[in-house]
Amino acid sequence: MLSLLLSAIGLIAALIFPAPLIANSSELPPAFQEWQVWEVKTGRPVPFEEFATALGSLDVIYLGEEHHNRWHIEAALGILRALTAQGRRPTLAMEMFGWDGQPALDRYLTEKDWPQDQFLKEVRWETTWGGPFEDYEPLPAFARSQGLHVLALNPPKPLVRLVAKQGLSQALADPEMARWGMQDERFPEDPAYHKMIVTPLRQCHDGLSDDAYQRLYEASMFRDEGMAKTLIDFLRREQAERPSEATPRKGPIVSYTGGGHVQYRLPVPNRVARRHQGVVAQATIYMTSFEPARTEEIQSLLQESVADYLWLTPLGAQGAPRRCH
Repeated sequence: MLSLLLSAIGLIAALIFPAPLIANSSELPPAFQEWQVWEVKTGRPVPFEEFATALGSLDVIYLGEEHHNRWHIEAALGILRALTAQGRRPTLAMEMFGWDGQPALDRYLTEKDWPQDQFLKEVRWETTWGGPFEDYEPLPAFARSQGLHVLALNPPKPLVRLVAKQGLSQALADPEMARWGMQDERFPEDPAYHKMIVTPLRQCHDGLSDDAYQRLYEASMFRDEGMAKTLIDFLRREQAERPSEATPRKGPIVSYTGGGHVQYRLPVPNRVARRHQGVVAQATIYMTSFEPARTEEIQSLLQESVADYLWLTPLGAQGAPRRCH
């Protein structure tokens, strides 16, 4: 049962939820194409240069991917290159690494001759994320080549397992929670977030008990709150520093996660805004594979304001993302 619960947690982050079709079906669909970036508030595609310039003034940029889609890695690299060309020093934050792997990640960034197999062992790649590291290697490799920092975004997997097994209130009493600074964290309820998590859980994993669905929901909330904590703690440290005029401007943070952690701003961005207790300039970018057959779904994502920007990319090697109905 626990393995089923944990697999469901991973599925939540990757789901793209279909929305209702547009009300006026007589309207001609927009001319969607691969590599277009659509600005959701205006409903128009924007040139990459305009898009990148807008991102350069932000504190946090959220990129939501389809897992193991190499075109989404290329898109992220394009943003990182554009930011560095603007004189920024972005920090890359990745869901694929856990807090308990941060020391190994730091060593990877500074010791270029460190054997990869040893790095993957110490960063706990197989247990934290899994799958071919080569799918994601271009991102930390770019950071290493540019001397950029990389943040391990995910809470340690054992903590997430604990919440999935015991429920949030009981798990928070475990000494490991105090070790990682999560024992006294707040986990405010959000009905919209609850619906976003639980509805697809029931669709994709029918037949679980109400208690099991609740623990899965709490494990998802725990992960998202932990990611928000990571981002805001780092942002506060950076903003407290005053670099000299000769130093390139630090930031923004480029958060790279599954699309489920950014959509509708509910999972992580809203939690960062709540924690900041002030103005934080941030934007969400939802990356999705483009297929001509998905035109109506893309229209719906725009209409439903899934993010600030919708970025259409080629299909990954695994094809279109899995959906439950």
